[in-house]
Amino acid sequence: MRFADRLEAGRRLGARLEQLRGPDAVVLGLPRGGVPVAAEVADALDAPLDVCLVRKLGVPYQPELAMGAIGEDGVRVLNADVLRGTGVRDDELARIEERERRVLAERAERYRGACPSVPLTGRTAVVVDDGVATGSTARVACRVARARGAARIVLAVPVAPRDVARRLGGDADDVVCLETPWDFAAVGQFYDDFTQTEDAEVTACLRRARRRRPSAGPSDRVAEREVTVPAGAVRLGGGLTVPEGATGVIAFAHGSGSSRHSPRNRQVAEGLHRAGLGTLLFDLLTDAEARDRDNVFDIPLLAGRLLAATHWLRAEPATSGLALGYFGASTGAAAALWAAVEGHPAAVVSRGGRPDLAGPRLPEVTAPTLLIVGGADPLVLDLNRDARSRLRCENRLKTVPGATHLFEEPGTLERVTELARDWFTDHLAPAHVQGPSTPAPAGGPP
Repeated sequence: MRFADRLEAGRRLGARLEQLRGPDAVVLGLPRGGVPVAAEVADALDAPLDVCLVRKLGVPYQPELAMGAIGEDGVRVLNADVLRGTGVRDDELARIEERERRVLAERAERYRGACPSVPLTGRTAVVVDDGVATGSTARVACRVARARGAARIVLAVPVAPRDVARRLGGDADDVVCLETPWDFAAVGQFYDDFTQTEDAEVTACLRRARRRRPSAGPSDRVAEREVTVPAGAVRLGGGLTVPEGATGVIAFAHGSGSSRHSPRNRQVAEGLHRAGLGTLLFDLLTDAEARDRDNVFDIPLLAGRLLAATHWLRAEPATSGLALGYFGASTGAAAALWAAVEGHPAAVVSRGGRPDLAGPRLPEVTAPTLLIVGGADPLVLDLNRDARSRLRCENRLKTVPGATHLFEEPGTLERVTELARDWFTDHLAPAHVQGPSTPAPAGGPP
């Protein structure tokens, strides 16, 4: 895939990111070349545009070779291999960093002027560049967004090496890339026009974005309310989000020691909000319980906590009239299926789950169940196939090609969100408490 110029690359990237459209998103362009791309993405998502200022730290006698990068808010990433190989002294590094921080401050003034930066607290930061090479500046940009309070970070670029996720080292919650060619040597080789972007073009992009859409703050988002879910003698912290006109609510069951702050589950939850579904993300274990690893695999215990949340949701004024679904990940999927026998949700979705751990209860489940597994996660895929053979309810197994267990590959978590959204919207009936029903025939082929 080649791009005529940065504007075309941005339009294609914006189309790929359509699922992020919503009041949560803020697009951050990396000056200079990433800003024209980011401006097109911001247009496509109807999102505010800002810059994320970063600077490469070049080796003193070979400035084009990056020994690290710096960003706003004091963020810094160093390349230990380059530092060892070049023998750069600490005082040389400090001198270069001081110089580049002065440049950062000057560019912040030039690009933003008197305008404040767009608030990121609790929002989804879409970090955009015209491509990724070494990954140093992209990592710094992601860390800057995190330091400014972003709840989720998506790095989006037109082109990058095939190992882009490894190069980022987990600093982005998700990576979206249109092209990861085998023959990658430099970003510019994939553009017909890769003319250097000037400061005037950067400031013009930002001015147009401000005229098009004022910066949206956290108050424009669907509000998450902190709640406490009683479960016997313990109280479990959670966050309840109910969009206006919601048609249902989904209780999330986290697994394998995760919590309600899981970025992957929060990303899925955001997609459900856009579809008019509420969500409850809560901790199935207290902090003390979570320290005992055995509790993570105590499926009856986890299922009991989910049932407690079910009773709470059906009594809570904001959700009492809504159809209810369960979304489970890893061991949380087993808890969701175990609890479904008594909780009678309208539908269940499992992401990378271990439904096999609910073995004795599987034939008793009546809720329509969707099992989502990564195509590159063969062990879990086999376990899900075996578990599906024991389900007697309507069910479906969907694989996401190329995805490993955590769905870290570009675009794979977006696919999970689409599948979950469609399953819930198809199966959550309007307002009534679900009860036992005659099991439907098993679903079609995966």
